[in-house]
Amino acid sequence: MPLQNRVRPDGVLEAVKARGMFTGNRGIIHDPDAKQLLGRRWTVKAWICCALCWKDRSRDVWGRNYTRGDGSPGTGWSELFFLDEVTALAAGHRPCHVCRRDNAIAFKAAFRVAHDGAKTSDIDTILHRERRLSARALPQALCAIDLPALPDGTVVETGNGFFALKQRQALPWSHAGYGRPRNPGQLARSPVRLVTPKSILSVLRRGYAPAWHASAA
Repeated sequence: MPLQNRVRPDGVLEAVKARGMFTGNRGIIHDPDAKQLLGRRWTVKAWICCALCWKDRSRDVWGRNYTRGDGSPGTGWSELFFLDEVTALAAGHRPCHVCRRDNAIAFKAAFRVAHDGAKTSDIDTILHRERRLSARALPQALCAIDLPALPDGTVVETGNGFFALKQRQALPWSHAGYGRPRNPGQLARSPVRLVTPKSILSVLRRGYAPAWHASAA
């Protein structure tokens, strides 16, 4: 049975078979014995997006992947999975400085330009105030005139689900991939809400190019 660790663009976790292109974490949020979620959906402000494969290392997903100083097994972090980096950014996860160093440097450089030289800890604090899940604030409503000005990689939500914007098209999102492109003007027939944090929009506008799932081609 799939674990409840597949991430939607709004940060909500669901149990589906599709794993996606990236993994990541928000700290320890699972019980390694029952392999089930605990009550919290994050334990740290630093939400990370990592490579699925790095230096041939392997992990027991939602198991015990950490050894304490006394040699006893610890929990380690809770592995989460994203369709692609567009999904991870929408949920408020940033590139990992260890396994995705080049991406992390490019992301941080764009963020610093937009936010007056913000440090990594500042980035996490700013994003924590903006993420749909952690901010727990009403999402920004959009109208048809707003959509063309949003950068590629932005995710919005309507009553029909999530849509990623790319090359003036709106791609229906699912854990398994993107559907047939639609005209963004069609989305405005029902209420449209912004999902991607505003600070990440500024990063996308400054040239950061997130990795897309192959179905977006």
